Amino acid sequence: MTTDVRVLLVDDQELVRSGLRRILRRKDGFVIAGECADGSEVRAAVREHTPDVVLMDLRMKRMDGITATRELRGDDAHPPVLVLTTFDDDELLSGALRAGAAGFILKDSPAEELIRGVRTVAAGGSWLDPAVTGRVLSTYRAAAPVHNGAGRTSELTAREAEVLALIGRGRSNTEIAGDLGISEVTVKSHVGHIFVKLDLRDRAAAIVYAFDHGIVTPGG
Repeated sequence: MTTDVRVLLVDDQELVRSGLRRILRRKDGFVIAGECADGSEVRAAVREHTPDVVLMDLRMKRMDGITATRELRGDDAHPPVLVLTTFDDDELLSGALRAGAAGFILKDSPAEELIRGVRTVAAGGSWLDPAVTGRVLSTYRAAAPVHNGAGRTSELTAREAEVLALIGRGRSNTEIAGDLGISEVTVKSHVGHIFVKLDLRDRAAAIVYAFDHGIVTPGG
């Protein structure tokens, strides 16, 4: 039996939240666990509603989505954040990745893409909208080169290289385990080794590394 994905909606426009509610429906396996109209409300809402994923707008009046995402990372247990934004927010999107967001999706994306993105991030994967990935990663690299990894791909085992390629494509640990025919515990071990060997902070940095070194390509 599949468990519903609990989603916390964070956007200062009621019209946007209403649209998201119509897309992320119970019959499709989603529960809207709660809603916030500002980033300053997110930490309390996460503690109260225990969502599986936070769908976060970036531009809000009192506290923006980047600051709210960074604050969440300060908590011991926190859900992944999928940023929801517009086409021309490259600087903000790269800032969201540096703050610890698991990915981003454009507000004008098809409903099917939003559904896939939310499910992927809730399952522990990453989701980078291919329409702006190349531009955003360029901005990310320029602003935070220290997070691009100091190690070399040659230091990875063949299996670790396979796992890195799948991380770069946004696959969750569960999906990677299925793709490679190994246990999820083994995948987690490989991911940990990759982070240590390449001096990477998190999955977002691993994705940047994979793109930088030609392991995956935008839209590929």
